[in-house]
Amino acid sequence: MAYIGYISLFLALLASIFSAFTFVFGYRWKSPPLLGVARSGLIATCGFFTVASIILLIALLTHNFSFEYVASYTARDLGLGYLISAFWAGNAGSLLLWAWLLSIFTTAIVVGKRTTGKELIPYAGAIMLAVQAFLTILMLFATTSNPFQTLSSVPPDGSGLNPLLQNPGMLIHPVTLLMGYVGFTIPFAFGLAALFTGRLNDEWLMVTRRWTLFAWIALSLGNILGMWWAYNILGWGGYWGWDPVEISSLIPWLTGTALLHSSLMQRRRGMLKSWTMSLAIVTFLLCIFGTYLTRSGLLHTSVHAWTGQTTIGY
Repeated sequence: MAYIGYISLFLALLASIFSAFTFVFGYRWKSPPLLGVARSGLIATCGFFTVASIILLIALLTHNFSFEYVASYTARDLGLGYLISAFWAGNAGSLLLWAWLLSIFTTAIVVGKRTTGKELIPYAGAIMLAVQAFLTILMLFATTSNPFQTLSSVPPDGSGLNPLLQNPGMLIHPVTLLMGYVGFTIPFAFGLAALFTGRLNDEWLMVTRRWTLFAWIALSLGNILGMWWAYNILGWGGYWGWDPVEISSLIPWLTGTALLHSSLMQRRRGMLKSWTMSLAIVTFLLCIFGTYLTRSGLLHTSVHAWTGQTTIGY
């Protein structure tokens, strides 16, 4: 199973790189066949990530402690809900979930039929595929980020989930935050596509408005659940006595809120075009930074320091 999962990630990396370049060259050469191949590669990438995710989930549910990740974040006495939540409990699993969700979102927006934004799709698809490739490279080549790393000696039981994480909030809070982070990749990709193609009208906003709203709602829900968790369980001294990592999810929410308002002003009054583009880029970069801060173990005083590492790749 571990080999199949590793091979699935490797094939996802190859397919994402191939499809990204094919999208770009297909657009520049005005070649519909190449663009069709790129879309097929995109669907294949989503399929490979799906296979990898299913394998990790099966390993978690069946207590396959030959997986280092399973041994580190589960135990035989964990309930079903917490076994599932172990998928995103550590650095490797959350990166896989990030990439899997992004592949699903990318497939939905690129393959779906549309009347607006067709000229933006190739570059936007290439950018989102490049992000997927970056996440996959981390999983394959960073020593602490491979969800399919195996142990030479299989333990009889795992280390289990940190007691602080054995809370219903663990089932929803991290997932909604990740969905918000992933969702903001779409306005970022289409904004850059508009820059690359010179189509700086409202077209890219029309394509991404629902996705931007979805990402904002998901991130809002994740932050609200984080406040509840901090106030009722962790005792950080009130809704705003947050862990530093939780603050890192609030910052992109603020810029995402500004992006929503700025895009509305641009569409209705033709104002703030540069500001809207800048906010789309900054919000995505802050989402990447928030993911890194949460999963890198950079803040040792944080409750999220249970990742057990200093930086990604060490």
